[in-house]
Amino acid sequence: MEEKNSENTEYLLKIENLNMKFRMPTLKFDTLKERVVNFFKGKKNPKKELQVLENVNCEIKRGESLGVIGHNGAGKSTLLKIVAGIYRPTSGKVDLKGNVVLLNLGAGFDMEASAEENVYLNGAILGFSRKQMKKRFDSIIEFAELQDFVKMPLKNFSSGMISRLGFAIAIDVHPDLLLVDEVLSVGDANFQKKCIEKINSMKEKGVSFMFVSHNITQVKNLCEKTLWIENSKIKGYGPSEQVCKEYTEYCNSIQKK
Repeated sequence: MEEKNSENTEYLLKIENLNMKFRMPTLKFDTLKERVVNFFKGKKNPKKELQVLENVNCEIKRGESLGVIGHNGAGKSTLLKIVAGIYRPTSGKVDLKGNVVLLNLGAGFDMEASAEENVYLNGAILGFSRKQMKKRFDSIIEFAELQDFVKMPLKNFSSGMISRLGFAIAIDVHPDLLLVDEVLSVGDANFQKKCIEKINSMKEKGVSFMFVSHNITQVKNLCEKTLWIENSKIKGYGPSEQVCKEYTEYCNSIQKK
């Protein structure tokens, strides 16, 4: 019995001493002519390092959700892309024991292709064959409420429709960890409610979530723990109720200045 309890509380994701730096050019060569002239002059475009994330530590257990909050540019989306394997961190460790899906508005979509074609395209990106995605197709379109728009190119979709399609695909492939980047802020209230109900249902089945959002109410309702990132560093980490309260007070104090 003890071994079983230990297994249930085992972490799915553990991030240790994570650092991420981007190299940014300090000079701007606007035209091709300027670039060619400066190249022959031996004038290089020097780069400076921009610290995007600094010494980030957190973990997620199976069936647990972690909210990630902070102002724009704090490093939240970069953290999700590192967990998804899109970026390689400058230093530190990301230990993930399962498969992961990043749900980001418009990510992985071909805007010239139809909703139907994008279902199969996203399935291929996630490692599923066309035959496998065909079995999932009807449930995906039904959940997204896009039955009348299957053949329409995504370039003619609203942001809410694209969000619905992305969410429907992500939840139907049954990931161990679903990374949600501001997707639930798009779409009408009824669809948001349906998504939240689906998230809670998936959590009961052991799916974990990492949830980036500016909607503090949703973070408190959906996530047991919250990570607050400010200027690339951890400002708070712990129970969502407490961290979100501290973040709200911090935002209010800034507005008063």
